[in-house]
Amino acid sequence: MRAAMDVDARVARGERPPLAGVPIALKDNICVGPDLNVPGDAVGYGGFTTCASKMLEKFASPYTATAAQRLIHAGAVIIGKTNLDEFAMGSSTENSAFGPTRNPWDLSRVPGGSSGGSAAAVAAGIVPAALGSDTGGSIRQPAGLCGVVGVKPTYGRVSRYGLVAFASSLDQIGPLTHNVTDAALVLEAICGHDEHDATSADKHVPRWSQLAEMPIERLTLGVPRQARSDSNHPEVARVFEEAISTFTSLGARIVDVEMPLIDHGIAAYYIVAPAEASSNLARFDGLRYGRSDRAAPGDDLFDVYCRNRSQGFGPEVKRRVMLGTHVLSSGYYDAYYTTALKVRRRILAEFSAAFVDLGCHCVLMPASPSPAFGIGEKGGDPLAMYLEDVYTVGVNLAGLPGMTIPAGFANSPKLPVGIQLVAPAFDEETMLRAARMFERASPGATARPPLTA
Repeated sequence: MRAAMDVDARVARGERPPLAGVPIALKDNICVGPDLNVPGDAVGYGGFTTCASKMLEKFASPYTATAAQRLIHAGAVIIGKTNLDEFAMGSSTENSAFGPTRNPWDLSRVPGGSSGGSAAAVAAGIVPAALGSDTGGSIRQPAGLCGVVGVKPTYGRVSRYGLVAFASSLDQIGPLTHNVTDAALVLEAICGHDEHDATSADKHVPRWSQLAEMPIERLTLGVPRQARSDSNHPEVARVFEEAISTFTSLGARIVDVEMPLIDHGIAAYYIVAPAEASSNLARFDGLRYGRSDRAAPGDDLFDVYCRNRSQGFGPEVKRRVMLGTHVLSSGYYDAYYTTALKVRRRILAEFSAAFVDLGCHCVLMPASPSPAFGIGEKGGDPLAMYLEDVYTVGVNLAGLPGMTIPAGFANSPKLPVGIQLVAPAFDEETMLRAARMFERASPGATARPPLTA
């Protein structure tokens, strides 16, 4: 409320912040520290930044992430943090030390992950917009499962300063909203160069919210043959084909493209991402950063570290740290990590061939191979869980912008299904314009879940 009053005062002085008074939630791996304009307790305006982990359950950040600070500057009011898979490692938001998040469309089902809390908060109407982070689909996959819009900008578009790192060459902050225009407005606020992030791109930030209203003449979309996999849930396949028909009715030209490495993206991702996670999470030893119930001292420092990390990290984080440590170890580095980097370059080459050689404005794929699945349904099968990101991980490996938009519903039960658009690097404009074309032609796809008291 104090932050909202500060916005009121700015408006009274004649300022016109673009997001004045808009309530926004942040995924709880985005730091918010004490705010000079909002005096309060020692924890500060931002409360804790936990990453949904016991390892950080009492960590109060001393500073604010650039993306969050830019939202505050734009007049937004941050009303809370949202749940996630621990350290953003997961596809269901079940891997949280504080319990799972549930899908507003069906409380027995997952909202997707790892930004499931942000997607559920938007879908349920708690906030009109939220920020998530996307390392392998963690914005786009839950957006599809919850029936909202989710955008992963080009790597470097949004500063990662203040985002707790999972895999530094893949992580990117982006918005989840009810519609394309709102996503464009939030993007305008958070994008831009930041001297605190060496990977931040010094690129002009267009007025996407206005440009998105301009349809693309002679729109050309590339549809990978691999995106029509027999492994897709039948209802996902049906909605995807209906979406292609909708684009065709809008005058789009559909081009079949071959992208065989879509089928190998999961394997490459689960070498590159865990390798970087192994390095990034080494700093969390249980002796710093807010862990409250540290393990009792052992015989030596190694023993203390082992106990703290064993108690502080959940099973999925441990699995990925061990996998990453293994692929970086002597004798395995070239066989696994170096090979995965070669696949990464070839995935980018396949996307580039679609954009440059075939003249595609965007590549069109499903957001995920299935609608929302039941809580606990895939927890015992890590590979089945990983395959939920089969259509999203390649976009991160290539560093390209991608976004999910609601496309329709699976039947029996009624669950949202999303489609994904992928554009060339730093061409969010084309992606947003194509998405807005589809949104205008499919008003029923943006329905909201029925909520009961």
